[in-house]
Amino acid sequence: MSGGKRMRKGAAAKPATARRAGKKAAKELEKKPARKPAEPAMDLAVGRRIRDLRRAKEMSLEVVAARTELSIGFISQIERGLSSPSLRVLATLADVLGVGIAALFGASPRDDGAGGVVTREVQRAELKLWRTGISKQLLSPAGSESRLNLFLVHLEPGGNTGDEFYTHDGEEAGLVLSGEMTLTVDTETWTLKQGDSFRFASRRPHRFSNPARDANAVVLWVNCVTAAG
Repeated sequence: MSGGKRMRKGAAAKPATARRAGKKAAKELEKKPARKPAEPAMDLAVGRRIRDLRRAKEMSLEVVAARTELSIGFISQIERGLSSPSLRVLATLADVLGVGIAALFGASPRDDGAGGVVTREVQRAELKLWRTGISKQLLSPAGSESRLNLFLVHLEPGGNTGDEFYTHDGEEAGLVLSGEMTLTVDTETWTLKQGDSFRFASRRPHRFSNPARDANAVVLWVNCVTAAG
């Protein structure tokens, strides 16, 4: 009898132990953040593009650092894909390199007979600023010579350009296609919703964000930079 009871206790203990082990394993999985392997690759591609543009302009790291007020070490990390820059930093670097931010998307996609006039949806180059929740799809043909560029900007919930204002060359305008966006230019702030539009000189200090907690925002954005020289 006693042996039979011990067997029953042991049999009952095994499922309970398994359940506890299963719960512990589930909790450990919840603690681990989801990996996004494409993101470091994106940083590496952008960094190489910045390095190539800098070298093409025959500018040293020291010169770029002095003109952007960024450290040499930080710029070197960006060029090697070891640091993920914000939109503010990318705009500042593009400005000093004498190009629009579209130039950081890389070379134009393979020609499909459109003659650099049409960009197919499947050909859109994308710049994903994954740490800040912002991604930009280039709707116009990519290339460093283009001065007028059209973007589709996606803002994740809470996505933002940071607390610091930034400025760069040119002029910009946009139309909120969905969701809402908070835009600050100089000392004035607006909340723009679907159907609202904007325009301002890019030399005016500005920043923007998606204030929503559970909804994305999509903005059709135009950037126009002045000709070099």
